Amino acid sequence: MRGAVALANTGPGRHDGPRGGRLDRERRRPGRGLDVLEVTRPVAVVTGAARGIGEATARRLHADGFAVALLDVADEVDAVARDLSPDGRTAVGIRCDVSDPDAWLTAAAAIRPLGRVAVLVANAMVVDVKPLHETSLASWHHQLDVTLTGAFLAVQTFLPDLRATSGAVVLVSSVHALFGLPGRPAYATAKAGLTGLGRQLAAEYGPDVRVNTVLPGPILTAQWDDIGEEERQRSARSTTLGRLGQPAEVASVISFLASSDSSYLTGATIPVDGGWSITKESS
Repeated sequence: MRGAVALANTGPGRHDGPRGGRLDRERRRPGRGLDVLEVTRPVAVVTGAARGIGEATARRLHADGFAVALLDVADEVDAVARDLSPDGRTAVGIRCDVSDPDAWLTAAAAIRPLGRVAVLVANAMVVDVKPLHETSLASWHHQLDVTLTGAFLAVQTFLPDLRATSGAVVLVSSVHALFGLPGRPAYATAKAGLTGLGRQLAAEYGPDVRVNTVLPGPILTAQWDDIGEEERQRSARSTTLGRLGQPAEVASVISFLASSDSSYLTGATIPVDGGWSITKESS
C-alpha cells in the first residue's frame, strides 16, 4: 500500500449513502496553532475491481464519497486505484486471491488504516466455458472457490465491521443463476450459490447488515472480447431494450444498494439485464 492512509471510517452507526446525506464527515483536531480539518469517508471494499463491473463499481462508489479498497489478482488494480487517488488516501489497490483465506488476512490488514468497512461488494469470479463432460475437477473447484467461496470469505472477514457500521453487502450474481445456458455448469452453480447466500445472510444478520444480490445479464465486459458481432447483436435482440448493457449501469444499481436510499431493502435479488430475463420467461 502506498504511504500512510489518513482517512478513517465514521465508526458505528448507519453511514449516509450517496443521496441519503453527506458522506464526508468533517471534524477538527488540534494542530500546531491551527485547527486541522480532517475529512473521513465510509469505506467500501470491491473484489474483482481491476476491470468490468468491479472497476465501474469502485469508480462509482469513490465518486459517491467512499474510500475504496479495490481487490483483484490482476496487476491492473493498482492503476485503477492510482487513477482514483494518486496519493492513496481515498483508494488503494490490493492484490488478493479471494479464494485464499490467508490472502484475506493480508488484505484486511492493508485496509484497516482506512477505517471500518461499511460496504462490501463481492464481484470476483472466474468462468471456464466448457460443457460439464469437458470440465475438469480442478476447474470446477477453481470456479466455485473464487466466485462463491471468495464471497463467503469476504463477508466473514468484514462481518464485525459491517455489523458495527450498519453496513451493506452486495453480491454480484448473474442471470445464469436462474436460467440454464450451455457451457457454464460450474459458473452457473457458483452464481446460484451466491443468490442463495444473499438471502441467507440477509435473514441471519438483519437488522444489523443489509444484504442484496444483483443479477447482471448481457453486460459488455471483457468476456465479450472474443464474441463476434453477429452473436453480440443476437444477444442484444434478446433483451427488451435491444442492446447490451454497460458496466456503469450495473454499478449504478450497486451504488443505490450501498446507499441509505435503499435502507428498507434487504434479501432482494435484482436483475440488471435490460429485460433479458423477461424474454426468457415469456418464451
